[in-house]
Amino acid sequence: MRESEYTYEDYLNWPDDERWELINGIAYDMTPAPSRTHQKISRELLTIFNTFLFGKKCEVYNAPFDVRLPESNESDNEIITVVQPDILVICDKSKLDDKGCRGVPDLIIEILSPSTIHKDMREKFFLYERVKVKEYWIVHPEDKTVMVFMLEQDAKYRKPDIYFDEDKIRVGILDGFEVDLKSVFKE
Repeated sequence: MRESEYTYEDYLNWPDDERWELINGIAYDMTPAPSRTHQKISRELLTIFNTFLFGKKCEVYNAPFDVRLPESNESDNEIITVVQPDILVICDKSKLDDKGCRGVPDLIIEILSPSTIHKDMREKFFLYERVKVKEYWIVHPEDKTVMVFMLEQDAKYRKPDIYFDEDKIRVGILDGFEVDLKSVFKE
């Protein structure tokens, strides 16, 4: 292990009043706190997903919620990638425990902030593609757009479908579910 590589064990020992993510052993500070608009969009999406998923096998969670992404069978303490997506959907409940999730969520939504745009659009994009997140949404609050990446059979994301504030998004991993962006981006 390189000296600069951190693990989940290190992460668990950092101050509780700080939020961090680890991607391939590199620590990313999650401050400053998200904007009011970011929080509002997150709340709306969480409510929409939670309402649809009530009584179904999949569950929705929101940040802060640790997603541990092991490379193979290493122990939790040895994991070098721990992320806190804004919103995530997990359909395999065996991945859930009191620490959060160990394994790959089915859907991840990241809401861009000026301090996270590079990480969400580059680092996390390649990470989520590599670990095979089936559906990855990038929400841009200022432009009121959503880019949706779907994992193809070759385990790569194709060009994104781009949705605007007047559109509805059919959620690929959940049959019969659409998200009306008018309610997500309402003022």
